[in-house]
Amino acid sequence: CAPFTGKLGVGVDAVQHGVEGLTYLLTESSKLMISETDFQDSIQVLGFSDDLNKLLLQLYLENRKEIRSILGELAPKLPSYHNLEWRLDVQLASRSLRQQIKPAVTMKLHLQQDDDQTAQVLQTDPSTLLHLIQQLEQALGEMKTNHCRRIVRNMK
Repeated sequence: CAPFTGKLGVGVDAVQHGVEGLTYLLTESSKLMISETDFQDSIQVLGFSDDLNKLLLQLYLENRKEIRSILGELAPKLPSYHNLEWRLDVQLASRSLRQQIKPAVTMKLHLQQDDDQTAQVLQTDPSTLLHLIQQLEQALGEMKTNHCRRIVRNMK
């Protein structure tokens, strides 16, 4: 038997799930900065009374900017690009194979976070590097589509 809270007369689990659901509704709606109409459509399917729907809408409209600012502060601060050094190494022969060509691209990626600078050394073969470049170019091309532009615009 679930323990009951004194004043509400419902189980602790029901209160916890209600708070978690309300938190999720408000944070996701604030992240997407959905319009008043979209928010109303979203909560309409929950089956609440009109008074409760109006109260939820008012709560959302009054707090969405503050929720967004708090979520922005909680977001992880990722390092940013500072510099890139690269070198092409080619092994032309070895003791066992007199004629071989084994190229390798070595990159030193300098990153900056606040005043801290770090470096990561990466090494790959040219074909993998070309594949990576193609994938990044494809991702950049995706950012130019109307769908992605709309998502980015709503994230701001």
